[in-house]
Amino acid sequence: MGGVETRMSFESMVIKPPSHPTYDLTAIIKLALSEDVGDQGDVTCMATIPDDMEVEAHFLAKEDGIIAGIALAETVFNEVDPSLKVEWSQKDGDYVHKGLKFGKVHGGAHNIVKAERVALNFMQRMSGIATQTKAMADAAHPALILETRKTAPGLRLVDKWAVLIGGGRNHRMGLYDMVLIKDNHISIAGGVTNALKSVDSYLEKRNLQMEVEVFMCAHTVIDIETRTMEEIKDVLEYASKTKTSLTRIMLDNMVIPLDNSDVDVSMLKEAVELINGKFETEASGNVTLETVHKIGQSGVTYISSGALTHSVKALDISLKIDTELALEVGRRTKRA
Repeated sequence: MGGVETRMSFESMVIKPPSHPTYDLTAIIKLALSEDVGDQGDVTCMATIPDDMEVEAHFLAKEDGIIAGIALAETVFNEVDPSLKVEWSQKDGDYVHKGLKFGKVHGGAHNIVKAERVALNFMQRMSGIATQTKAMADAAHPALILETRKTAPGLRLVDKWAVLIGGGRNHRMGLYDMVLIKDNHISIAGGVTNALKSVDSYLEKRNLQMEVEVFMCAHTVIDIETRTMEEIKDVLEYASKTKTSLTRIMLDNMVIPLDNSDVDVSMLKEAVELINGKFETEASGNVTLETVHKIGQSGVTYISSGALTHSVKALDISLKIDTELALEVGRRTKRA
């Protein structure tokens, strides 16, 4: 996983990032730092702060939420200057309230300021994802909440890591670790049965083992997106007569919005009853914080939501050298 295991060995890592065969998280951090300092460095800092000045800066939560990205932020500071001393009073996945000082970093002022924005950018995005995931996961119970591949380009692992920190589960990491037969595949193959036959044949010829290991997502499973009850019956009939690698059926757009902002899940419940535990089930479409509880009561195994990562609202976090002054300004502006 591109050095993640070796470069991120801090005590602050309570939840490890998901696995990926080619992703280099250290390279992503270096790229983020490089795009910030460019070819001249931090000209403002060099112009205003003595080279040898040491300071202590405090992390300040400016709104309530679930903190995430602590281990990643620590890695950013370590990448800039290994001598910087970073301490935390909270850990990834903890709840923080507005005004809470939850960590500090001590060392050279130049390097702290150099690392500040990159560390905060990662933390704010990850914390926003984790906060929304926590709310969705709690509401979805007993169903499990999943994200999708609708992540920021280059930040796939970071976004999915934040989902884990927030109490969600990871869907497939990419195109390589799960066979996901969607509507376009079904149309081109000439029907869902033909698509399943082709996949079973492909996997058998290549001797690919079908394991369902949800936490790591380091496996190959098959997930059918089915839009109609007829397709579900086709899938079940095929599976009853043929040895298949099928493990899960995605029930897409079976949550129907109503005029009163409620949803009708009767079709979803019917599909779950029809499948009757033969395969895992996954609901998708019209999933919001307001609807996810009702969907979770339908009996589905999983609920997937692309909004967890594609519509994230960052959690407001700052790093201030003069914390008391920052708190005073925050109180005046009602932001702390």
